[in-house]
Amino acid sequence: MRRLLLVSLTLTLSLSGAKAMAQESFRVELGRDGETIGDMRPVFLEFKTRPMPAISPTEVARRYQRLFDNSDEPEVRIDALNRLSNIQKVTDEDVSFSNEREQQVYRQALDSYESILDRGSYQGRLDELLYQMAKAHAYTGQAEESIDRLRQLVGLYPSSTLVPEARFRIAEAAFSAGDYAVAESEYSRVISGDGAESLKTKARYMQGWSQYKQGPSAWKRAGETFLAVLDRFSGETDSFRRIPTDDAELVEDTFRIIALMAADARGANSLAQWLDNVGGRGYAYLLYDRLADYYASNARYEGSVTVNRRFVDEHHNHPAVPAFLAQNVDVWLMAGRADRAREARADYVTMFSETDRYQTLTDSDRQRWQTFSRSLADYHYDQAEESAGDRKREQFRLAANYYRQLAPRVTGPGEVLRLSGDAFLQAGEYRDALTGFRQAAYDTSGYPGAGDAAWAAVALQRGALDSRYALSATLDDLAVEAERFAEAFADDSRLPGLNADIATRLLAQGRHNDALRFAEAAIAHPAASGQERYSAWLVAGEAFVVGESLGLAENAWRKSLALLESGQLPDKQGKDTESLQRQLASSIYYQGEQAAEEGRTDQAVAHFQRVESALPGSDIAVKGRYDAANTLLKADRWQAAINELNRFRADYPNHELTSTVSEKLVFAYQSSEQPVRAADELMAGAGAETPAWERQLRAAELYHQANAHNRRNRIYVAWLNGAEAALTPPDSGAHIRNQTMRQRLIAADVEPPKYRAELVEQELASRWHSEETLAWAGRAAMALAEVEAVQFADVSLQHPLGPSLEKKQQALESARERLAQAEQLGGDALRSEILFRRAELYRVMAQDLIASQAPADLNELEAMQYQMLLEEEAYPFEEKAIKLHAQNHQRLADGEFDRWVEQSLQVLAKLFPGRYDRDVRWMTWNEESNDGA
Repeated sequence: MRRLLLVSLTLTLSLSGAKAMAQESFRVELGRDGETIGDMRPVFLEFKTRPMPAISPTEVARRYQRLFDNSDEPEVRIDALNRLSNIQKVTDEDVSFSNEREQQVYRQALDSYESILDRGSYQGRLDELLYQMAKAHAYTGQAEESIDRLRQLVGLYPSSTLVPEARFRIAEAAFSAGDYAVAESEYSRVISGDGAESLKTKARYMQGWSQYKQGPSAWKRAGETFLAVLDRFSGETDSFRRIPTDDAELVEDTFRIIALMAADARGANSLAQWLDNVGGRGYAYLLYDRLADYYASNARYEGSVTVNRRFVDEHHNHPAVPAFLAQNVDVWLMAGRADRAREARADYVTMFSETDRYQTLTDSDRQRWQTFSRSLADYHYDQAEESAGDRKREQFRLAANYYRQLAPRVTGPGEVLRLSGDAFLQAGEYRDALTGFRQAAYDTSGYPGAGDAAWAAVALQRGALDSRYALSATLDDLAVEAERFAEAFADDSRLPGLNADIATRLLAQGRHNDALRFAEAAIAHPAASGQERYSAWLVAGEAFVVGESLGLAENAWRKSLALLESGQLPDKQGKDTESLQRQLASSIYYQGEQAAEEGRTDQAVAHFQRVESALPGSDIAVKGRYDAANTLLKADRWQAAINELNRFRADYPNHELTSTVSEKLVFAYQSSEQPVRAADELMAGAGAETPAWERQLRAAELYHQANAHNRRNRIYVAWLNGAEAALTPPDSGAHIRNQTMRQRLIAADVEPPKYRAELVEQELASRWHSEETLAWAGRAAMALAEVEAVQFADVSLQHPLGPSLEKKQQALESARERLAQAEQLGGDALRSEILFRRAELYRVMAQDLIASQAPADLNELEAMQYQMLLEEEAYPFEEKAIKLHAQNHQRLADGEFDRWVEQSLQVLAKLFPGRYDRDVRWMTWNEESNDGA
C-alpha cells in the first residue's frame, strides 16, 4: 500500500543537519611543543567557519590511527581515539575503523582506560573518560559494564555535558532489557535535564515507546508523549512540510505508533480522546490519516473509511477534508468494492457541491471533484439505460443533477449541459431538461454540439404541444424557441422543416400573419426540401387568402402545384393536385370578385375567364365564365355581356346556370334597346324555369314595344284562344292583361267582333276594372251595338208582318242590349252616342213599321185601316226616339256637346223643322268672361 500520510496529504521533506555542518571547516596542528610524537601535546581541533585546510580529513584520521597503533601511552591512545571520533562526526567521509578493527581497537582501548583509572591521574576530563569507557564496553559487547560506567559518570559528574546522553543510554538499556517502567523513568530524566533538544526529543519518543510497551493501561500516557514529540517537530518543520532527513524516520514512526495504538484501542474514538486531552492539534488530520492508512493496509477497509468520515464530520471546514473523502474512494477500490467507492465519490461531490464550499478547494481537488462528478453522472446514465420504470427515471434524475452541477465548473461545459438536458428529459423533468438544452446551445462558446442541443430544446417544446411531454408549453413558446434557434443556427438544415411545421400550427389557430412569417422563412431557406417548401407554400397560400392578398395566394398555389408536378413529392399526387388546382382556381376567381367590387371591370372579367385555365370544366371555372358575363352586365357593357352569355350557353348547354342565361340575354337585349331580340330570346325558351305562356306573354309585350304587331298578335290569339288563359286564376292583373290583348287585337283588326264581344263579356263578368278596360269594353259594346243596329235596320218588314216583325224586334233587343252594356261600361263618356243610337233604333223601327208592305188582298178601306194601325204601332217608337234625341239635346244645358248631340239635333230638325231646323252657332259658355252682362 502507498504511504497515505506522505503522499496523499502532500507532506514534503527537506534535508538539513549534515549538509549544514559540512559547511564548517577545521585545521589540524601537529608538533607544536616538540619534534617527535612523544613530545607532542594531544592533537586538538579548532572549529571555525572558514575554508577547510589543504590536508584532508582522511589523512588526519589515518595519522591518528597510526598514532593509536604506535603509542604505548594510554592517555595518547585514548586521546587519539577521541580525535578520530570527533573527525568522524564533523565530516561526511568515512574515516572510522572497519567493524572488525573497531572491535579490536576498543578492546585495546579498555586496557588504556583501566590503566588510567588505576593510576588515578589523567590530564583530561574523567567524565569523558568514563563515557568513552562505556562506549568501548558497548562496542565490545559488555553491555552491563557499559551501563555501569554510564551510571558512574552520572553519579560522579551530574553536571557534565555528557550526562544527558549517558542517561539516554541508560534508559535505552532498560528499554532493551524490557524494563519499560524504568526506561520510562530514565527517559523522563533526560527530558527534564539539560541536554540538547534533539536528544530530549529522542528521549520523549522512546519514553512513548516505553509507555506503549507497558500495555493499554499506559497508552493514554503514551499517546500524550508521542503527541509531544510531534508538537516539537510540527513547530520546527512548518507543520511537517520540511522534515530533515535524519528526523524523517522518527517522525514517521511516531505517527505510525500512534495509529497502531489507536487501532488496537478504540480507533478514532481513542485518537479523538488523546487529542482532546491535549487541547487538539493542528496536525490532527495527519494522525487520522495515518490511522486510516493503518486500517487500510491491514484490510480493515470499513474502519479506514470510518476514521476518515470521523475526521470529516468533526472538522467540516478543514483543508484536508477533500483528501480524506478522496482517500475513502481509494480505500474502497483497494477493497474491490466499486459500489462503495461510488458512494464515496458521491460523498465527495455532495460535500463540495455548494459554490462557497467548492471555492475552498485547491485546483487539484477541484479537478478531482469534476472527475468524480462526471464518473457518477456517466454511471447513473448508463444504469438508467439498462433499467426500466421508476428505477430508470430515478437513475436519469441522478445523472442529470450530477451533470447540471458539474457544468458551470468545467471548461467548455456544452456537452455536460446537453447530457443534463437529455437525462432530465428521460427522467420526466422536462422544464429542467429544457434549461439544460438551452444552456448547452446558447450559453457556451465553441461547443460543436450546440446546434443539436438547441434542436433538442425545440423538439421538447414541440413534443409538449403534441402531448408527448407533460410540459406546459404554448405555440408561442415553440415559435420563440424556433426564432432563437434560427438566429443562432441560420444554416441548420432542420430549420426549414421546423418553420414549416410551426407555420402549419399557427394557421390551424387562425394566426395567419404569424403563420405567413414562418412559412416565408421556410421557403427562403436554401436547405429547404421539396416537402418543406410544399408545406410552407400551402400555409402561405391560406394566409394570403385570409389576408385577401389573392394575387400572392395564386402564386403560392402555383408554386405548390409546380412542386407536385416536379416529381419531388410522389406521395402527394392525386387528391392533393386536385385540391391545389381548386385552390388556384378559387384564388383567381376571388381576384375577379375583388376587382368587380372595386369597379375594375376589365380586370375582373379577365380573372373570371382565367379560372378555366386553372381548373378546366370545374364548377368554379363555369361560375367564373358566368360571372364574367354578369360583371359586364353590371357595367352596362351590353354587347360584350351578350356575346359572353351566348358563348357560355354554347359551351355549357347542360349546366344549371345555363337556364338563367336567356333571362340575362333578355335583360341585355332590352337594356341595349333590342326588344325584338329580347322577345325572340323569350320565345326561344328564356327562363325555362318559368311557364312557357308567361315567357311568351313577355315576348308579346316586347314585340308590342317594337311594333312587331303580327308576332305579338299571334301570341295574343294563341293565349286568348288557349285553355291556359281560361285556367289562370282570375285577378286584377290577369283581367287587365287579357283585356289589353283583346283591345290591341281589335285595334289591329284581328277578328274585331269576336274580341269586342269577349272584351265586353269579360269586363261585365269581372270584379276588377280599370278606367281603360271599362272604356275599351264600353267602346266595344258600342261597336257591337252599331253592328246590331245595322243588322236591325237591314231586317225588312214583309207580309205576313208577324214573322218579320218578330225578327226585327229581336234585332232591336240585341241592339238595345249592347247599348245597355255600353252604357253600363262606358258611362258618361258614351252617353251622347248611346242616346243617339238608342233613339235611332226607335226612329228606324217607327219608319220601317209605317213603310212596311200592306197585305195585297185588302180593299182600300181595309188598306187605310191597316195603315192607320201601323201608324198607331209606330207612333210610340217615334215618340221614344224624339224623347231620347231631346235628352241628348238637353245635354247642351250641361255644357256637353259632341257629334252625337249634333246628330240628334239634326234628326230633331227633320222631325220638328219649325223648332229645331234653324241656323244657330253653338258657343261655349264662359261664366268668368260674362261679367254678369
